Amino acid sequence: LEVDYIGVIVGEDLIVRNGKVLVDPNKRDKHDSTVRGWKTMAKENKTATQELMLQIIKNTYRTLMTRGMKGCYIYCVDVETSKYFKSAIMNLEIVSDKKVSV
Repeated sequence: LEVDYIGVIVGEDLIVRNGKVLVDPNKRDKHDSTVRGWKTMAKENKTATQELMLQIIKNTYRTLMTRGMKGCYIYCVDVETSKYFKSAIMNLEIVSDKKVSV
């Protein structure tokens, strides 16, 4: 499903600290089936579970952000994450010579 513009709220499940993307499946909605059973998986293999949760959560936001055919509005509940996205957008603008509204 594509639309002209999409709005995405980046919640507490995805944050950026010192330029590194971190995820916390505890912050996902408890009814979200994409992360169901992650605690049990973590008991068996913590490293593989962390990597899988990183992939799932990042993919969720990537999918949402690419649904807007003309643009995407992003709101981050975390201040440092918001600054990260703003700087990434500004760097993209410099590299591509396209005007981006922030």
